[in-house]
Amino acid sequence: MTLEQESFGGYWDYSKKQRFFSQILRKLGEQTLPGAPYVEQYFQSLHRRDVSVYTLKSAFSTVQSFLTFLQKHGKFHLSSLTQEDLEAFVESQQDRGLKPLSVNSNLHQVHTFLRFLIAGGMVSSDVLVRRIRIKVPDPLPRAMDPLDVKRLLSVTQDIRDRAMILVLLRTGMRIGELLQTRTSDVHLAERKILLWVGEKNRMGRVVYLSEDACEAVRAWIRKRDAHKPLLFYAQGRSTMSYTRARMVFVKYLKKANALHKGYSLHCLRHTCATELLNAGMRLECLQQLLGHSSLEQTRRYARLTDKTREEEYFRAMARIEGRKSDGADRDTGEISTILEEAQLLDPHDHELHEYAATVSTMAGETD
Repeated sequence: MTLEQESFGGYWDYSKKQRFFSQILRKLGEQTLPGAPYVEQYFQSLHRRDVSVYTLKSAFSTVQSFLTFLQKHGKFHLSSLTQEDLEAFVESQQDRGLKPLSVNSNLHQVHTFLRFLIAGGMVSSDVLVRRIRIKVPDPLPRAMDPLDVKRLLSVTQDIRDRAMILVLLRTGMRIGELLQTRTSDVHLAERKILLWVGEKNRMGRVVYLSEDACEAVRAWIRKRDAHKPLLFYAQGRSTMSYTRARMVFVKYLKKANALHKGYSLHCLRHTCATELLNAGMRLECLQQLLGHSSLEQTRRYARLTDKTREEEYFRAMARIEGRKSDGADRDTGEISTILEEAQLLDPHDHELHEYAATVSTMAGETD
């Protein structure tokens, strides 16, 4: 079983997480990476802190890549690590064509690893004296056009697929959270789903089902295999992978003639948040529904839905356009008058300058 297979659903199953951690240690033992004993200590510290299996997987991938890079460039001892080595690693990531967000994420993982080594006296603190800052773009959340949403739902006829898409669209759940949801977590009588552990911040929360989503889930539960614990699964399997879920979504985007617009499954979450804000939901409530650890994360959606700013803009623009149409002659007249006054003042102003120059010269002669 690969690390990727083991990572699915691992963070709530301690035995799976333990096996995943053991695989990391085994892989570290098979490789001759610089500072291997210290690397093992680092991952043991992460394991003791009970980080999620996703954090372990991400940290292992990045640290392994970083140490392999050092090894290829003749760095076989971590004690000789310098700021220039870290900068060279970042440049290599950029040369590979990684997006700024990915480079920044990898750099953050390396910084965490290096802080552990510095605290243990294995690496000089000079390595992080000048922190490398990656300018990461802050784009608007990508929500689906309302007409595209309508078309998408109109072509999604399969009972399972319709339930899956509607739950994502109406609850704002992440696809990873939905694929890990068990039937026992769904409470149709109360129209809610319990997320015991959030995918990113590991904070539990409750999401609610709209009427159409509730009906779709009810229809799917009547048809699905009751012996399978997860709410959604692929044919012939007890689980569904992200790749399979994405294939389902792409199939219906194609049917809805919206494939060329580049929508992703995550756009359904953005669409849910945008629609709720447009309908008047407060940011604080939306934050809890989306499972954001800070309100600043949720404020990104306010940039899409700030009705106050929109109304003020069009109100001001109406005044501008009204002034252009109603007072064009008057404005032209006012400008002409100002120009005439400036012309009349010009000779007088010239005389004043000549008088000032004369006085200045006389003063200079006296001194």
